[in-house]
Amino acid sequence: VQLQASGGGLVQAGGSLRLSCAGSGRTLSGSDMGWFRQAPGKEREFVAAISWNGGRTVYADSVKGRFTISRDNDKNAMYLQMTSLKLEDTAVYYCAVRTVAMIGIPTTPSGYGYWGPGTLVTVSS
Repeated sequence: VQLQASGGGLVQAGGSLRLSCAGSGRTLSGSDMGWFRQAPGKEREFVAAISWNGGRTVYADSVKGRFTISRDNDKNAMYLQMTSLKLEDTAVYYCAVRTVAMIGIPTTPSGYGYWGPGTLVTVSS
């Protein structure tokens, strides 16, 4: 499966952005998916994840209440609506498809085997 994240850009603090993740090569409808981000000099960190049918979502504490993850299986796509953006949200954002079987939705990169190239989000003051 190939993933392509888009929608990143430069936004002022307090603003909003909507990221999209488009899948190709196979259907994503049977897989949990997630968003991760990596800031310069830092490790990749979990942002949000969604179950295969959209029925369950999980968020990092740092984005809870500000970000919303969703998916449209008919379009083979996943989204991340980001609001009230902060300077510390600046990072490259990656979408990923879960490939590891475990209880619950994974919140670490090791649970995901397919990754897109990422899209840069820069929040300015």
